[in-house]
Amino acid sequence: MTVMHGDPVREALEECLQVLAPHARDRDWTVPAGPLEWSCRDTAAHIAHDLLAYAGQLAARPRDRYLPFDLTVRPEADPQQVLAVLTAAGQLLGHALDASTDDLRAYHHGPCDPIGFAAMGVAELVLHTHDISLGLGLDWQLPGAASRFVLARLFPDAPEDPDTHPGDVLLWCTGRGELNGRPRQTSWVWRAARGEWPD
Repeated sequence: MTVMHGDPVREALEECLQVLAPHARDRDWTVPAGPLEWSCRDTAAHIAHDLLAYAGQLAARPRDRYLPFDLTVRPEADPQQVLAVLTAAGQLLGHALDASTDDLRAYHHGPCDPIGFAAMGVAELVLHTHDISLGLGLDWQLPGAASRFVLARLFPDAPEDPDTHPGDVLLWCTGRGELNGRPRQTSWVWRAARGEWPD
């Protein structure tokens, strides 16, 4: 059976668009995205930038740094157009992941496998969708399956509590909230790079 490494990214992308696309015209996207300094529009562009960067890493497989390119979304692009760019970047990452074998490694502060890049893509999508939804005044909770996927791959030391929604744990791990009496994280990093470079 063929494993489609891009499926988690496509599912998170679909969730993101279901939440945000209906409000691309009826909300103010110039307001800050929740706790971020970026506007909601700029946060959506940031998601697209990171997803495209991950796709580039998987395609080129560099060992020592990120590729020297950036995604620029034109200033005149409205939120609907920004979401179209985000869709393109997410689909490109999904295709790059589908084409990647399990033994592929590419740079993300060390050797990172396709599942690591998939988890980072899902994290960017669900966490920043949450930030944007806060800014737009939308009531949305991180999806449980996506949150569990990210926690298992990027935050292996995350606290486990069967009575706590995994989305709340992921928000705590990334400094976005308190958790069962634990204070908000003031610094954090996810662990994407693992193992050694293949010969």
